[in-house]
Amino acid sequence: MQSVAAAAGVSPMTVSNTFRYPERVQEETRQKVLRIAAELGYVPNYAAGNLASGQSRVIGAVIPSIKNSSFYNYVRGMQDAVASEGYELILKLADTQRNETAAIETFVGLRVAGIALVGDEHEEQALRLMRKTGVPVVEAWVQDAPFDMAVGFSTYEATRALVDLLLESGRRHIGFIGYAGAASRRFKQRMPAFRERLAAYGLRSDLVHLVDETDGFGAGPKALEGLFRLDPDLDALLCPTDIVAAGVVFECGRRGWRVPEQIAVVGWGDYEIASEITPALTTLQPNTYQMGQAAMRMIVERVKGDESAGKIMDTGFEVLRRDSVSWTSEPMRGISTVTA
Repeated sequence: MQSVAAAAGVSPMTVSNTFRYPERVQEETRQKVLRIAAELGYVPNYAAGNLASGQSRVIGAVIPSIKNSSFYNYVRGMQDAVASEGYELILKLADTQRNETAAIETFVGLRVAGIALVGDEHEEQALRLMRKTGVPVVEAWVQDAPFDMAVGFSTYEATRALVDLLLESGRRHIGFIGYAGAASRRFKQRMPAFRERLAAYGLRSDLVHLVDETDGFGAGPKALEGLFRLDPDLDALLCPTDIVAAGVVFECGRRGWRVPEQIAVVGWGDYEIASEITPALTTLQPNTYQMGQAAMRMIVERVKGDESAGKIMDTGFEVLRRDSVSWTSEPMRGISTVTA
């Protein structure tokens, strides 16, 4: 640090602030320090800094999957947010509760400033550890009764919005594709919302087919076949992800069925494929980038002294209307709910 400071003509404190508190340093000076640090091969000793200040500048995050773009955008939002605050992000992949507990133990051992999790179902061992250490915790994709803090949107309301969209388009035989097994935990509010909304209109609410998350595109053909056995008049499908929805569209093409004329297809997640296939998928955009940013900033605010445990932030969602659903009337304005 002394060498960088001397070469840049600044104080060691300015070098420290460049990496730890970038907002305190003028942009021109910050860029100069970063350039010289790179030339000299300087990397801050975060462990020593943590010991000196008593505060960690590292945040840990657990994600259950890297297979879809929703989590990609979520991670990108987290990364951009920690960078702007002078923090670092460590990611752990955990596709089971046991793996999540192991990741939390690792983060506690590293004395991270906070932990971001996905969902609200955790092993009791993990809950006891987080209670005992008092580490700030944010659960993403959660809106009710968080362990500590939560950020996300209502999947219940989002599902209702998608069902209403299909009803508005004139569809009356609507099928629902859900996930079986462990993956169903993250989707638990969707099926009740689907059933209740259709039942309220006096329509069949039992057109449900569960698939395995690992089936990927192959889940679409399986679900399509199963649901048509239940109702040969099936005219719309609500899918758990855009991957499954794309699989349905591909299978319809193989069978010579027209989308959306014969059957409307709705996805979830606004993955890259949603806008690239033909017809483009009507889908739900869950604002995951904003979710990731908010999760990190809630932890940073707690570290800085905000003691508002139980804080919940709604980052909203947006329904994106595309060609996989046809309209019998002028469509309503796209739904967008963003609440600070």
